[in-house]
Amino acid sequence: MIQVNKPGFYSTIQDMGRFQYRDKGVPVSGVMDAISAGFANKLLNNDPTAAVMEITMTGPELLFEEESYIAVCGAIMSPSINNNEIYNDEVYKVVPGDVLRFGKLKSGIRCYLAVKGGFDTEVVLESRSWYVSITEKFHLTIGLTLNIAKHKAFSPPENLPGMDHNFKEKELEVYKGPEFNLLTEEQEYQVLNGIFNIAKENSRMACQLKQQLYPHKYSILTSSTLPGTVQFTPSGKLIILMKDAQTTGGYPRILQLTAKAIALLAQKKTHEEILFSLVEQ
Repeated sequence: MIQVNKPGFYSTIQDMGRFQYRDKGVPVSGVMDAISAGFANKLLNNDPTAAVMEITMTGPELLFEEESYIAVCGAIMSPSINNNEIYNDEVYKVVPGDVLRFGKLKSGIRCYLAVKGGFDTEVVLESRSWYVSITEKFHLTIGLTLNIAKHKAFSPPENLPGMDHNFKEKELEVYKGPEFNLLTEEQEYQVLNGIFNIAKENSRMACQLKQQLYPHKYSILTSSTLPGTVQFTPSGKLIILMKDAQTTGGYPRILQLTAKAIALLAQKKTHEEILFSLVEQ
């Protein structure tokens, strides 16, 4: 069991998401950076779908009340156990009384804490991912206790290749969206050759960009959307839907981010630059 002494800015429990209920309007949710979260589980030989803790901007303080193993991946948030520095992408043993803390944010904005066996939280609609109005809890709170799933004996892996967390990379790989052909030549040039900055309006639901394309008067029927769908509003604003976004929308869907691009965008801070790199299908 783990007790939350401090919750951090926005810390949640997430797995790979709930895909089976989109037709009922239920968002996918799940980890924003599936690459970092997946590597954290891999380090512990967990099931790839095991629930992890997604930590945003400022980390929590966690008191371990039982022995386990942990791994931290993704954003660099200066983690420590009992005030002794630990490192991302490595496995550490924790014992009752150990306190995990996070300090200065150095790169990225989201890191992932995996525990051996995964977090044993409530399964709602076939997922442990927290989402407001779907699950009872939607972020950590002071005094909350979290259960760790039971697991077999474990020996940390040796010589496991590390990850190359290049969160400074600017290129987001994209495919053409269903309404890409509605773009004029000028708008197409703008979106595929422009450099964009992350606006302050960015969250688990969506990420807006500061720069705008030429406005338009296109109208489409409300249609299905996915995490990574790039919507084009009449004013020319670009909105990139993320993991907690709605399942349908009425704006033209001009681009679709790859899974790799979604993970990279999830680590971008406000004002940072991105550009779109078209991948031919």
